[in-house]
Amino acid sequence: MDQTRFLKLQSTVKTRLVSSLFAILAPVVLLTGCNSAGRDARITNPNSPGPAIGNAVGTAVGTVGSNVVGGVVGGVEGAAAATKKTFTNERRVVRTWRTETTSDGRTIQVPVEIEVDENGKPIEPPSAK
Repeated sequence: MDQTRFLKLQSTVKTRLVSSLFAILAPVVLLTGCNSAGRDARITNPNSPGPAIGNAVGTAVGTVGSNVVGGVVGGVEGAAAATKKTFTNERRVVRTWRTETTSDGRTIQVPVEIEVDENGKPIEPPSAK
């Protein structure tokens, strides 16, 4: 690959990276808010029954809701991983050589192929019954 083509490709990759980062970070920066008023700047008294109950209910609903959502997301991710594992059938063939002597006295090398899974364990062929 010549130098100008490489530099052009490198520039394209950098431009796409910067564009992608901007597309991800811009909504996060623009759509997230900040709370600058502290607890002392409230109009209502947080110790009176209404706000106290509201805070307690909001905390409970937030806790339960986030745990439910987290459980659903975890279940979906687990199901996706299990489904992916089902369709990932990496198999390899390991070839070894066996020495045999023919009927006319010659010595030859015969290939023996063993099919293995992604962990290197031999896969047994189905038994013929």
